[in-house]
Amino acid sequence: MLEVRDRVPALTAVLTVVSLALVFGAVGGVIPAELLPRAPETVLSAIPTVNALVSAAAIVTIVAGIRAIRRGNVDQHRRLMVAAFGLFTLFLVLYLYRVSLIGPTEFTGPAAVETYVYFPILAIHILLAIVAIPAVYYTLLLAASYPVSELARTNHPRAGKVAATLWLISFSLGIVVYLMLYVVW
Repeated sequence: MLEVRDRVPALTAVLTVVSLALVFGAVGGVIPAELLPRAPETVLSAIPTVNALVSAAAIVTIVAGIRAIRRGNVDQHRRLMVAAFGLFTLFLVLYLYRVSLIGPTEFTGPAAVETYVYFPILAIHILLAIVAIPAVYYTLLLAASYPVSELARTNHPRAGKVAATLWLISFSLGIVVYLMLYVVW
């Protein structure tokens, strides 16, 4: 782990660039849909709802992880935050798969709502998700490369607060975007 410990910023940068390249490649249509196996339409149409549920579960998991560390329960905190990262990964894989096959979903509500409500919420959601990615990687890499007894002397507590806050807001706004795209309109 000393090798990881000495390279946390560099590894964070590499993981962030790869993650963002995958996201922007999928959204931008760079990933050829022909390379992916196509799931039945019922599965593809269920992915947004599944992702909203995954986002809700991630919110609960992150909040529980924050509560666990505030109570001093490091083991429970670690399990919950790893679970939150697993939920985020599941969300991302499902999102990238669907958007690679059928592209981003168009907003079908009123133009005024799209301009003054939907786009600002979507923009904040996307911005916070982009900023959260390196914060989450950095925090997890610190946690993985230092013993618990040394973590308090690293940037882990500060970075973890930033990552958790960004994650919570981004997941919450993602659910709002889902509701606007698939439930309200």
